[in-house]
Amino acid sequence: MLGTLQSLLSQPGSQSGKRTSSFSDNAPSWEALQQLVEEKGAQLSWQQPDLENGPSNPLALKRTFGQPGTPRVKLFRDHAAWCPYCQKVWLQLEEKKIPYTLEKINMRCYGDKPPEYTAKVPSGLLPAMELDGRLIVESAEIMRILEEAFPDHNPLLPSKGSKDRQRADSLMRLERRLFSDWLSWLTTSWSHEANKREFIATMDAVDRELGAAGGPFFLGADLSMVDVVFAPFLERIAASILYYKGFTVRGDGRWKNLERWYEAMEARPAYIGTRSDFYTHVHDLPPQLGGCASVPDADEAAAAIDGEDRSWQLPLPPLNATSFPEPYSPGEDPAIDRLRAAARLVGNHAAIVKFAARGCGKPGWRPVSAPLSDPTATAGESFLEAVDAGMRHVAHALLEGVDASSLHVSDGEKLPGDAVVASAEYLRDRVGVPRDLPYPAARQLRAHLNWLIGSLTA
Repeated sequence: MLGTLQSLLSQPGSQSGKRTSSFSDNAPSWEALQQLVEEKGAQLSWQQPDLENGPSNPLALKRTFGQPGTPRVKLFRDHAAWCPYCQKVWLQLEEKKIPYTLEKINMRCYGDKPPEYTAKVPSGLLPAMELDGRLIVESAEIMRILEEAFPDHNPLLPSKGSKDRQRADSLMRLERRLFSDWLSWLTTSWSHEANKREFIATMDAVDRELGAAGGPFFLGADLSMVDVVFAPFLERIAASILYYKGFTVRGDGRWKNLERWYEAMEARPAYIGTRSDFYTHVHDLPPQLGGCASVPDADEAAAAIDGEDRSWQLPLPPLNATSFPEPYSPGEDPAIDRLRAAARLVGNHAAIVKFAARGCGKPGWRPVSAPLSDPTATAGESFLEAVDAGMRHVAHALLEGVDASSLHVSDGEKLPGDAVVASAEYLRDRVGVPRDLPYPAARQLRAHLNWLIGSLTA
């Protein structure tokens, strides 16, 4: 994931180094697969999401929530959905149901920013917002202005001068203390035990505050701006501290009020549409933070998050509020999750095949600091036919099951397995949540790509 073919082939779950077999191009056509998607959707009462008016969705570029008129707000957020400050504003807009349009901009660690954006925001910082044509930057300022400009859209802050507002302000300061203590432990191996104690003490304070008003949210029964501000970092803390420090934040019952908060947040469609997964976070954080420091105690959890312990292999282990390595309280619906993954693959197959074929192509001439990105890489054009066939086999297996797959592997077949293995690994390691798919569907896609890899290297 560091931008070279050699490093890509040593990634989590990689089968590189093993002998690969050729295979046959006898998978259904993309047109036939699209028909299967529609038939399965009808059988399962599932349809493509309404991006403009339905639940929060990272693919949406315009959100009106059924309200008439032209949106007054335009949000600029990061393309990969990695930025926690963008997530705060995104979540606020969704919870308040403020109509807005969206433009996605690369983070610098991911790729170049368009000159049209840097002409508006010379610093290139994200997020940014235009309200009635007026440009505002800095997430805290954006969120303050949104509350003032849209007071009738589900207010998220108590009235000024009230005791609840004073408490909200105090909790915002606690969030900054948590952020500082998290980074102090995460990004350095110095003073490991002291930093751990500080982090735990602050988490204890967060848990107490979550219980003080009866929960499940910080101010009580209703979600507030405090929850919106805490959410991106509590999400990233649960992933990164387990992966890099081997310490369980969520799932072992240590902080019961916090467990209840995670579950309450994941019951909200506005939040779950913005939620990432542990794998995406632990690999997008280092380029944003300048690096994260691992300890040996984290090896087992890191292997599970990276799919090295069969956690990315079929059959997938159950997904629920206590699943390891990643709790996910909404649970899963494997049939729907596979269908969602297949629909995304089939509906965007031309771009996905070419993207995956970077794995058997050439690394970018200009590397970037984000390991999940290689924007100047080029596809292995001579292998596109094989990669296309491989992706059709994956889509067919998602829709009909691996036992019904028509994949035929033999040294006598004409399509090269090694190029397809490299491409499937490249794609698997770059399935981003929520950018590409929700977590349950993303894990199905990763696992079915591993099925293809395993079939070609058996």
